[in-house]
This record gives sequence, structure tokens and C-alpha cells, in this order.
Amino acid sequence: MAASETPVAEKTASGAPSPQADLSIAKTRHASNLPSLPEAYRTIPIRAGASFLRKLLAFAGPGYLVAVGYMDPGNWATDLGGGSKFGYALLSVVAISNLIAVFLQALSAKLGIATGRDLAQACKEHYSRRTGIFLWVVCELAIAACDLAEVLGSAVALKLLFGLPLLAGVLLTALDVLLVLALQGRGFRLIEAFVITLIATVAGCFAYEIFFAHPLWMEAARGLVPTLEILRNREMLYIAIGILGATVMPHNLYLHSSIVQTRSYDLGSASKREAIRFATLDSTLALGFAFFINAAILILGAAAFHFRGMTGVADISDAYKLLSPVLGVSLASTLFALALLASGQNSTLTGTLAGQIVMEGFLDIRMKPWLRRLVTRSLAILPAALVIGIMGEGKLTALLIFSQVVLSFQLPFAVIPLVKFTSDLATMGEFVNSRLTTVVAWLITAAILGFNAELLVMIFRG
Repeated sequence: MAASETPVAEKTASGAPSPQADLSIAKTRHASNLPSLPEAYRTIPIRAGASFLRKLLAFAGPGYLVAVGYMDPGNWATDLGGGSKFGYALLSVVAISNLIAVFLQALSAKLGIATGRDLAQACKEHYSRRTGIFLWVVCELAIAACDLAEVLGSAVALKLLFGLPLLAGVLLTALDVLLVLALQGRGFRLIEAFVITLIATVAGCFAYEIFFAHPLWMEAARGLVPTLEILRNREMLYIAIGILGATVMPHNLYLHSSIVQTRSYDLGSASKREAIRFATLDSTLALGFAFFINAAILILGAAAFHFRGMTGVADISDAYKLLSPVLGVSLASTLFALALLASGQNSTLTGTLAGQIVMEGFLDIRMKPWLRRLVTRSLAILPAALVIGIMGEGKLTALLIFSQVVLSFQLPFAVIPLVKFTSDLATMGEFVNSRLTTVVAWLITAAILGFNAELLVMIFRG
């Protein structure tokens, strides 16, 4: 078959192209690279004549896998620290970060659907090998920083719930590899269902906590309005950038551009446009849940601790010990730890998938699934074990917050290529960003760079 020809797609009983045919087409179009997550590529059929609700449900899922990265244990440390120390003042940062996340994830989904390439593959194709390797290293550091927070969060939860030593809890998280393999072996849809169940668990726990915390809702509403004090106060700015880093995850931009390709829809222009619309709706709704959880953590920190004079409660373990006595509810602390465990398990699962996508996209390296996930998980477990062994357990919260600041500094290396590609007519064709979207995207990028530069200046000035 000539390189310019397209193979005839085999059909399933429902009339949709079979996954094998989709892979055959993908190999012909992109001879140098297989699609992201080839074992899940276009395995979920989308019926062309289905109703709006059925299509909405069929496309629902990838947004929730992305959303878990926005409510991981790293968020807990920054949100708790911000709420207990500054009350509701940083709620505006949570809201703005969430809006930025909604916008950037929409661009990521559009890139994956319109081009059939994830962000890592697009970087590999558009940049020199040296630049591609640099971006890969930066992205791996971001995943390691995020995984570090997730592993530590899960270990803390296991200690709080079962009295397990932190080091043992960290090593136990290696079993996440087996969990991902077991779930993905039964289909990508089961992974999505598992993630959504854990998100619902976290949301239910925090709804219970907030009910008994009795926050000052008018004060919280005023906290949604940004103030210049955030820029003037070095400590507040540090936590604000930590919230930004914890909310907008660099590796999620790579993840989302890949997992939207698990849906099998017609590859015509109209069907792609519809897929972009449903994928954007899916991620927007999912990130709405993430905003609720992040805002709930900060509001809980403010209501339970700040307004009771306990402004120094930023440690997750301290919050666990104090919640039940402060709120007068015996289940408060247990549900807090249970939500932390669910959050950590969720985030490690999607972080492992992101590691696979980045390695395959930038380096075109294909490993056996168990080996690939073992390598990705080891990159998180080894630093966490070293930190606990050398620095001790008392430094965990500071490390969690620092990991989120590190993520914020790595964010531009994912955002700039994403904005560049989605604004390029040659790459996107008819799906290229509008002029307004492009302007907003570059303004967001400039704001991220500006916040990071401001923090660096304040740190070096002491």
C-alpha cells in the first residue's frame, strides 16, 4: 500500500470502525509513532445517531481523570495552609486557578481530537531533538513532584487510619502499579468509573465536614474577589503560587490530549467538532467538582482553624487530630483521612498514565505495561522514602507545598507549546484558535510567568 493511501477500515457490528482498524489507520498516517495509550486507543464507541444525553455520557470520563490531578494531596497542603493562615482571602486564587485550568484543558482536548496527536507527540514533531529531550526531562520532573505529593499523601492517610509507619505506607503505594494493570486490563471505561467513584467519596466527605464547620458564607463570598495584598505579602504569594501549581498541573495537559482519543467517533470534520464540544463540556463539569473540593478544603481550614485563632495549622496530621475536637463530631477526622486516601489513590493512578504518555510521546519508547508503570512509580517512591529517612516526618507538609511551587515553575514549559500549537493554522487547520482565544491564552501564559518571576524576586530579596 502506498504511503498516501488510507486503509479501508473494518467495521464493528454497530457500524463504528474497529479498534484494530483505527490502529491500522493511525500507523499509516503516522508511521513513526503509534497513538498514545495504544491499548485503549479508540476503544469506546460513539454512535453517530445517539441522543445528546447518550453522547454526553459516552464522552464523559476523561475530564474526571484530569480533574483528580486538581484535587490531589498537594492541594490539601496549600489549601489548608492558605485557609488556616489567611482565612478566605486566597479563595479568589482557587477560583482563578480553576478558570485557568478549564481554559487550558479545553485547549488540550482540542489538540488531541483535531490532530490525533497528544501534546508530547506534537512537541516531538515540531521541536528539535535537543528541545524535545529538555521538555521531556522538565515534564518528568513535574510528574515526579506531583507523584511525590500523592505518595506522601497516601502514606499520611494510611498512618492516620491504620497507624502504619510513613515509610511502610510509601512502599505500600507500589501496589498502585498492580491496581492500574488490573483495571486497564478490563477496559478503560472501568478506570474512569473507579476514578469517578473516588471523586464522589472525597466530595461526600468534605460536604459532611463543611456542614459541621459552619463557615461564614458572606466572608467566603468576599474571598472570591482578588486583592492586591496577595501580591504584596510574600508568604501569601508563596501559598498563592503553590495553589496555582497544585491546581493547574503540567502533566494533565499531556494526559488530557491523549485520553480524549479513547473515544471512537467518525474522523470527519463535523464529528471532530462535536467531539471537541463534548470533551470540553466533560472537562468543565469535572473541574467544577475539583473547584468544590479545593474550595471546601480552604474553607474548612478557615472556618475550623483560622477564626478560632489556630492560624498555624497547615500540617495534614495536625488538621486530622484537631478536626473532631474542634467541630465536635467524632467522624470528622476519620472522614478527613479517608478523603485523603481516596484523593492520593486517584492521583497516583492518573499520574502513572501520564508518565506512560510522556515517555511514549517524547521518546517513542514502548515498554511492557507492568515495567513502564513500575518505573514511573519508582520515580515517586524513591524520593519520598529518602525524604522521610533523611529529613524526618516533620518536614512533610513543607515538602508538599514546595512540590506544588515547583509544579508552578514547570507549568510554562507545557503551556507555551500547547498555546503555540493550538494557535497554529498549519497544525490545527479549521480547528485553530480564534484570535480572541489566542490572546487570552497568551495573557494566561504571561500571568503565570509573571507570578513565578515575582516570587523568585521576593525569595532572593529575603
